[in-house]
Amino acid sequence: MNPTQGDDALNWAGDDDPTLQVGDDNRAATDPVELAEGWTVAEPSSRAHGAGDSAAVGDADATPTPTPTPAGDSGQPVAQSSAALIGLGILGGIYLLYTIGWFIGVSRLNQPISDPVSEFMFSLGSWLAVAAPLVWFGVIFWLTTSRPRARLLWLLAGVVLLAPLSFIVGTGVSA
Repeated sequence: MNPTQGDDALNWAGDDDPTLQVGDDNRAATDPVELAEGWTVAEPSSRAHGAGDSAAVGDADATPTPTPTPAGDSGQPVAQSSAALIGLGILGGIYLLYTIGWFIGVSRLNQPISDPVSEFMFSLGSWLAVAAPLVWFGVIFWLTTSRPRARLLWLLAGVVLLAPLSFIVGTGVSA
């Protein structure tokens, strides 16, 4: 029997990666770490809670870091739970189906209009109706990055308001 075969079950691919941090947090905090551009090292947990402020210790170069604010107060995106992400995926799929429904409903319409301005306005309104669900989803997603409850409420309101009635009810065109 191979003596390393039993140890293989206890190892994970990439365990010998030199970038993995093994050991105590003090050694990891003092060792310089090279990161790709745009990445930063997170502060140790004692520093994040305000227990080890380096300005109070007497380090003249250090500037005190601001204490973390509650989620949503800083204007930064809030991490979402798995259920919220699944819900956003379902709502995104509904909006995509609404766009397809509006496209099918608008393509069934006949244009008995002969005036060029009226024909242009009818065509513009039709294409805006097709684009409305995707634009609604994108704008709500962009404007409510720090307010997940407001995002959910506005997306649910859009599900009701933007339903493709011309597809659901029919356009009066007989097949």
